[in-house]
Amino acid sequence: MGKKNEGVRIACENRKARHDYFIHETYEAGMELGGTEVKSLRAGKANLRDSYAYIKNGEVFLDHMHIS
Repeated sequence: MGKKNEGVRIACENRKARHDYFIHETYEAGMELGGTEVKSLRAGKANLRDSYAYIKNGEVFLDHMHIS
C-alpha cells in the first residue's frame, strides 16, 4: 500500500478578500459534506467568491459558497 499524504491541504481560499480587506483574526472550522462535495473539493472545484459566514445561535453558517 502507498503512503497516505499526512499533510493538511487548503481546499479553497478567498484570495480576493485577503487582498481587499484587512483580516485581523482567522479561525479554522470543519464542515459536514456529502460524497460528491468531497470529491469536487479534492478536485479544486469550489468557489468562495461572494460568499460570507455569519453566526446564528452559536453556530457558524457559510452562505453562497459554490461547489461544482
